[in-house]
Amino acid sequence: MRPLIAPSVLASDFANLQSEVEMLNNSQADWLHIDIMDGRFVPNISFGFPVLEAIKRYAQKPLDVHLMIVEPEQYIERFREAGADTISVHVEASTHLHRTLQQIKATGAKAGIAVNPHTSVHLLEDVIADADLVCLMSVNPGFGGQKFIENTYRKIEALKNLIIQRNSQALIEIDGGVNQHNAPLLLEKGADVLVAGSFVFSADDPAQTIADLKSSK
Repeated sequence: MRPLIAPSVLASDFANLQSEVEMLNNSQADWLHIDIMDGRFVPNISFGFPVLEAIKRYAQKPLDVHLMIVEPEQYIERFREAGADTISVHVEASTHLHRTLQQIKATGAKAGIAVNPHTSVHLLEDVIADADLVCLMSVNPGFGGQKFIENTYRKIEALKNLIIQRNSQALIEIDGGVNQHNAPLLLEKGADVLVAGSFVFSADDPAQTIADLKSSK
């Protein structure tokens, strides 16, 4: 199966956000990945509801919203109303993760779990069956353009085994430092969704770069 490609809008040109979204609409991208940062869970601030709503107005593809925020359960319904189709919360930020996953699903959105580089995927053993997606961070969250962490390959294999053992349907998403060089091995190890930000938006031809990632195998 060809991978799902989710370009990270955080790396786009915000002065031309509508045209960037329309480029993604016309590309082979499957989802639009939206990073929400609060300056507390990660040392950076991105954007909130007004920008998400603006993206939703023009997007013709699902919005994959990654909440890098503390107490995400306070805002689940609001992000769904603003246009999120998938909502991922960090295992490190969710005290009652099972409850939060159920809260996400109750809104009609798909429920995802995001995992920082230092966090073991074995912590997901008791909730993996309730997740639609697991987003493995392959860089430390907060900033784009970072170097890919090689240990991610091992974590994908461990997560894939856990998904099979628990009869979960969760997709494995890789976020951070994805490019044409590591994409084939990521897919070989078991990844289903590739998030790419700087690699796509800094390219001379972003749409062709997305197409190249889509054809990775």
